[in-house]
Amino acid sequence: MTLPRPVRAVVFDMDGLLFDTERLYEKAFISASAELGHASDREVFSLLIGAPWPTGRQILLDRYGPDFRVDELTAIWMSHFKKLIEVDLPLKPGALELLAVLDQSKLPRAIATSSSHNTVAHHLAMHKLADRFHAVVAAGDYAKGKPHPDPFLMAAARLGVAPDDCIALEDSFHGVRAAHAAGMMTVMVPDLLQPTAEIRALCAAVASSLLDVPALITSSRRGSAAASS
Repeated sequence: MTLPRPVRAVVFDMDGLLFDTERLYEKAFISASAELGHASDREVFSLLIGAPWPTGRQILLDRYGPDFRVDELTAIWMSHFKKLIEVDLPLKPGALELLAVLDQSKLPRAIATSSSHNTVAHHLAMHKLADRFHAVVAAGDYAKGKPHPDPFLMAAARLGVAPDDCIALEDSFHGVRAAHAAGMMTVMVPDLLQPTAEIRALCAAVASSLLDVPALITSSRRGSAAASS
């Protein structure tokens, strides 16, 4: 795997990419649905992965009809999720190793997520990572969420780096589409979803885990240095 340009900044998705939370969201979603006497499964949940909530809410209404108790489901879902993350909020494999490489290389990095600022602050604080990111772009910061490019474009602007010089790390289809539309070198690190042919075509690379990403970044920068010498 190689990248087309040297990496000058890194933009992380959060859920399912930096933290192993998508499985917890899925567990909470299915249990909340059962509490309301409604059967849901992974197929339904997969439609919501990486989507900002207004989009996710509409997905559920489109699937189940306008009378579906989506707001009641959401309240129960988030209540279940909050209980889960208080006892189990694992980092994804390779997250700390990647951040160490970025520190050594002095590469700026940001988070671009569909989650709220409060959720980001909570997750980062749980692992003492708040000072490891130079910017956070979260729900409410942009006009259109993923799969639109707005979150990634704003992250690049806050880092002061051109989007095409950024590598974007994503696990969801919505996120991959958004990062590609922003012009970033997009790397998918699959979590609950495996890339389709369409998604692979939008990616500069598909990594098996975050453990693969440091080599991608360092090789891109090493190649650039060699070319300029």
